[in-house]
Amino acid sequence: MKHVALLIESSRSYGRGLLEGIAAYVRFGGGWSLRHQEMSFDAVTPAWLRHWKGDGILARIESAEMATTIQALRIPTVDLRCWKGIPGVPQINTDDEAVVRMAIDHLRHQGLRRFAFCGFAGADYSVRRLGWLRELLDADEARPAVYESRGSRRPTTIGQESKGMLDTEGVTSWLKSLEKPVGLIACNDIRAQQVLQCCEDAGIAVPDDIAVIGVDNDEVICGLCHPNLSSVDPNTRQIGYDAAALLDRMMRGETVTSEEILVPPNRVIVRGSTDVVAIEDRVIAAAYRFLREHACEGIGVEDVVKSVSISRRSLERRMRECFGRSPSELIAEVRVARIKQLLEETDFPLKRIAGLAGFVHDEHMAVFFRKQVGEPPGKYRKAWRAIHAASELS
Repeated sequence: MKHVALLIESSRSYGRGLLEGIAAYVRFGGGWSLRHQEMSFDAVTPAWLRHWKGDGILARIESAEMATTIQALRIPTVDLRCWKGIPGVPQINTDDEAVVRMAIDHLRHQGLRRFAFCGFAGADYSVRRLGWLRELLDADEARPAVYESRGSRRPTTIGQESKGMLDTEGVTSWLKSLEKPVGLIACNDIRAQQVLQCCEDAGIAVPDDIAVIGVDNDEVICGLCHPNLSSVDPNTRQIGYDAAALLDRMMRGETVTSEEILVPPNRVIVRGSTDVVAIEDRVIAAAYRFLREHACEGIGVEDVVKSVSISRRSLERRMRECFGRSPSELIAEVRVARIKQLLEETDFPLKRIAGLAGFVHDEHMAVFFRKQVGEPPGKYRKAWRAIHAASELS
């Protein structure tokens, strides 16, 4: 039985994802006794660690004090924070280049060509992500508008973030000054939540004027935002799993690389804060917004026509020019996306899903879904869950 200490915060979604990945490795690999103390991100090093007689450590090393304590123990350790490197201790982290590239590609797909970044000056992850944003933008795209709140003198992430979160006046003033529409990448979900609140207070339309995307996919924070926050899922479960596998090899006496290992993010979880298509035709933008918001209420093309007071023929022509698809095809796309979401994320019976997607009868929904997707909803749900379960075991 190997005794392993987990010095990882459970106060944030990133840390909880790491712990889930570690637990998955231990569950299938077996043979570990875990010691995990409830911690916040900026917690002091636990007193028991100094005299602990264990076999390995998985830690988010945030302070020099923790680094010194771990060095003195001279046991296999993997660092999942990658902020203050310890000689000989391997590090594993999210690939920030891939994170930013994914966020940029998503905003470009929504039709946005102007970009902005809101971060915390001095926070290492924020500095890295801003650097990659500047490097990854195409030569013909303008340099991003940037706002970084100055943090405190405390050399910790919490110190930088806490001071920056008080800077609502500066953030709001900067948001008002941005040329719109613009795609804004926040350094993390905490900062993105503040941006969305400032936009609401200032009367700035999200996502039509400013589309906001965060990083970490903290489902609690994303769900509390209005509109719900789109975010890059950094694949923390995989990072935790890989870190546990790496530590296992070290505890077996294998020599491993001490270079930083980067794990690519999973995907962008798209929610309301980026659910926009940036187009110059403001009438059609309004029509599409109405279509998107009411498609699952059983509306038809005539309802869209009435919402903007133009002829059906003009609506059809201008929507095809902007989207390459007719209003009825766009309504179908929104309804299919909603049905897929409900099949993937809930255990609702088909009758309830049909009602939430604007169908009176679940049989009608099944016929519609099969025509659009190529298979019935029940089969789609079963296949999706099988693939999702397999990916969690990998």
